[in-house]
Formats: sequence, structure tokens, C-alpha cells
Amino acid sequence: MVGASRFELETPCTPCRCASRLRYAPTRMERIPHAVRALQQPPIIPSCYNSDVKLRELHSWNVSTGEAVQLQQRLAPLVSHTSTLREEVRYVAGLDISAPRRSGLARGAVVVLRYPSLQVEEVRTAEARPLLPYVPGLLSFREVPVLVGALELLSVTPDLVLVDGQGIAHPRRFGLACHLGLMLDLPTIGCAKSILVGSHAGPLSREAGSRVELVDNGEVVGVALRTRTDVSPVYVSVGHRMDLQTAVEWVLACCRGLRIPEPTRLAHQAAGGHLAPRGPATSLGGPAAPEQGRMF
Repeated sequence: MVGASRFELETPCTPCRCASRLRYAPTRMERIPHAVRALQQPPIIPSCYNSDVKLRELHSWNVSTGEAVQLQQRLAPLVSHTSTLREEVRYVAGLDISAPRRSGLARGAVVVLRYPSLQVEEVRTAEARPLLPYVPGLLSFREVPVLVGALELLSVTPDLVLVDGQGIAHPRRFGLACHLGLMLDLPTIGCAKSILVGSHAGPLSREAGSRVELVDNGEVVGVALRTRTDVSPVYVSVGHRMDLQTAVEWVLACCRGLRIPEPTRLAHQAAGGHLAPRGPATSLGGPAAPEQGRMF
């Protein structure tokens, strides 16, 4: 039990057709800070926020580091290691976040690309103040509340999500990609630039496409994948509704001669302010996308 809260599994969610829904039912009213304003949460938070991308609220974000660790331990068994990726993938999304500026605000970004062309379909950003300081292993509690503001502005629902961060290659097998995957209930892959836990199970060849398992305490938690010859590997792991072999194949399929897959590479640019927000309506002569998203 975390604090005075409780968790309940519900019947399938009709709006987003989730297989199951984890509902967080706090015993007191809570508030989630935002860069502009704080919106009061009802005692039981609904599953879906908008009619496009569906976000499931799993818990309160107003938690201590100790409560965050307990939440990760409670949610980790809900991660699916089976790929449910549709046969015809049309849209792949990448997510990233910038470091907070002097104002204390960080910018979260989501970029949706068409597949297989990897042309930009939609870019959304949102700014918010991270709720927690940086604590190794608790990155999702710092970054997800910022990314939510960008995700809820999307008009295109991706078939696959790539996250610049860890999936199950995490001390409690519940990294940023797992947290986002459960909230989105979409096939999700963690693609990190460094190791958080584990070590290479063997030597890694210098050629692009080479891979070796990442093992932590005897458990395979990911793959070290070289996406470009003689360049440092990336670390791929399951986020949600994904198996490791399929995750590796999709990371390679989304690379275009560079180390980082295009979805997360472009999301990094957008989070840094180097790729302007845009949406499907923009190319049709409609209004430009707003620069900043809202938080819940």
C-alpha cells in the first residue's frame, strides 16, 4: 500500500478499448502542479482525457520518492512482454524532454512520423515544472507529467511509441518507457543512450546491426544494439505490449544512418526548440499548432 491510496482493476475501458484498466482511487483530494495553474483532481481519476490519444491515469503524481519506488514495484507486473503491434504500422511516435531552463520549466515533446517514409506527421510540445528532482531510477516521475501535456494535444494516435529512456532495463523493471506504455496502453519501446542496470553478456561487434544481450542478476533485461558502425550502441528494452526481438527490429527500422532512431532524434530536436510544433491541419492550410500544451 502506498500512503493512504489503493488500486483497483476495472472492466475494459469502452472509449479506448483497453484490455483492463488500473484505477487509482486516492482517499483525499490532491493537486498536480503545473507551470500555469494547478487543476484539482477528483477522488477517482477517469481513464481517458481526450477523444484522440487515450491516457490512463494510474496514480497521483504528488508522491514522495519512497512512494514512487513502491508504485514502480506495484505497476511492474502489469507490463506486457508480448507484442501486440498491428500488422500494418502507419505511425511511429518518439518522445523526449529537455532539461529545465532557468525558469525551472522543462519542455516535453512528441513527434509522430509516418511509416515507412518517416516523414513528420505531427509535432506537439508542452512546458511544465518537473515535480521531482532528478533521482536515478525515478526518471518517469519527473518526466511523464511534462510529456502528458504534449501527448494530450495529439490528433494522430501512433501505432508504436519509442521513448528516449529505459523500459524494463531498470532496477525495478519499470522505467520511463514502461510507465508511458501503461498510460498509453500502446506498444512501447525503451531506447536509451546509456546503461542503467546490467552488463553486456558478451562482446559486441563493431558493425551496424550487431547486438548482445543486456543481463542484470541473471535476467535478460534488454539488448545493446549498435545502430551505426564504430559508434556507441543504444540500449533497447521492452516498454509495454512488446517483445525484445520485435523491439530491436523496430529500432533498426527507424534508424536512418544515425545512432539514434528518427522518432526520438526528432523529439529531442522538438524538446530543444529546434523543431516547431505542427499538425495535420497545418499542411492543409489550417491554423498552426499551439506552442504549449496543457497539463491534464
